[in-house]
Amino acid sequence: MKKIFAMFVAMLFVASLSLSVVGCKKAEEPAPAPTVAAPAPVATVVPAPAATVVPAPAK
Repeated sequence: MKKIFAMFVAMLFVASLSLSVVGCKKAEEPAPAPTVAAPAPVATVVPAPAATVVPAPAK
């Protein structure tokens, strides 16, 4: 009985080592969709305020 138990433990050891070396097959995950960059906001040109002419004080 001891020999059977020893053989069982040895086979379990070999199986666990072989699984650790080979590894289990992982489920494939779908590749993430490529992200599309948002367009840059359009710069709005604000015209400078018109220069106001201040009349000279009357003398």
